[in-house]
Amino acid sequence: MAETFQPGEIQDVVVRDLRRFNDRRGWLSELFRNDEVASDFLPAMAYISSTNAGVTRGPHEHVDQADLFCFIGPSNFKLRMWDNRPDSPTFGKVMTLVVGADNPKAVIVPKGVVHAYRNVGEVDGIVINCPNRLYAGEGRREPVDEIRHEDDSGTIFRMND
Repeated sequence: MAETFQPGEIQDVVVRDLRRFNDRRGWLSELFRNDEVASDFLPAMAYISSTNAGVTRGPHEHVDQADLFCFIGPSNFKLRMWDNRPDSPTFGKVMTLVVGADNPKAVIVPKGVVHAYRNVGEVDGIVINCPNRLYAGEGRREPVDEIRHEDDSGTIFRMND
């Protein structure tokens, strides 16, 4: 684990605009296409969550799972990622984005990259995740692939600013 993290881009993190196609009925946005996502990151499942204003989810990381988060609003989120992969050329980098209603994005977070997000808006916000592994494996019979840094009061992975 890196002792300190420096701001910078993280290799293998993919950030893509979620373009809205508007018409008289409302809007539509493609979350992912299998011809635009590397096969290592193709989703195995999808879920949607609501995060209350001011609330943080994470930080945590996965040993084998990559996440494909879609931040669509109606609130904004501060997303922070720490490259905790010792074999990565960007090991020790921390990357922060503001995403959501004002900046809709799809973000692929590779395995081994610690991540957290905080709803920095005034209203509850929606996040869709399309991870490349099933939660708790086939039939929900395997251990959950999650290292929960949020349970460690001494963690260096913080969302303080």
